[in-house]
Amino acid sequence: MLFKLYEKNNNPKDIDKIIQLLNDGGIIIIPTDTVYAISCNGMKNQAVERICRLKKIDPSKHHLSIICSDLSHISEYAKVSNSTFKLMKRNLPGPFTFVLPVSSNLPKVFRNRKEVGIRIPDNNIVKDICMALNAPLFSTTLPREEDEDIEYITDPELIDEKFGNDVDLVINGGIGGIKPSTVIDCTTDYPEIIRQGKGELNS
Repeated sequence: MLFKLYEKNNNPKDIDKIIQLLNDGGIIIIPTDTVYAISCNGMKNQAVERICRLKKIDPSKHHLSIICSDLSHISEYAKVSNSTFKLMKRNLPGPFTFVLPVSSNLPKVFRNRKEVGIRIPDNNIVKDICMALNAPLFSTTLPREEDEDIEYITDPELIDEKFGNDVDLVINGGIGGIKPSTVIDCTTDYPEIIRQGKGELNS
């Protein structure tokens, strides 16, 4: 099902419907400040596992990322040094994924991992959902076949056509981007860019 949301002035009842779906273990497709992503309540282990099956990824080997509503929530789910916090503060919200040592607060699927990716996208739709959910959103980019038209990961109507039967809701937030986030490994004393994406890091 395709569900239209806007950058501003969304009906709170529409947000509430999405929150109820996420709290019931549903999975959705959301716009971000980079690309469209498959997402769920990051504290619902079965929903996270469902997304991993849909994308055919092994959660014990694949990088897993969550979206937080703001910087104050990150320390609940990851271990953040003072220097890393300052780096994140200079660059977030924005098109970045910061890889941090994981805390024990995330569900079972994260337990065998030493790190977790943290995102705070510069996108009001995601921000509104995350703040109302009061929990992190698990998030991963849409799978794309090698020769497939790019519109199937950027155009909400075509995204719904392709994935509508696999997810519970597709949020139409306008045409999405094609460049992923810039990934910065902050698990050591010296942050390292391991994927250059849309974001230019202000170090």
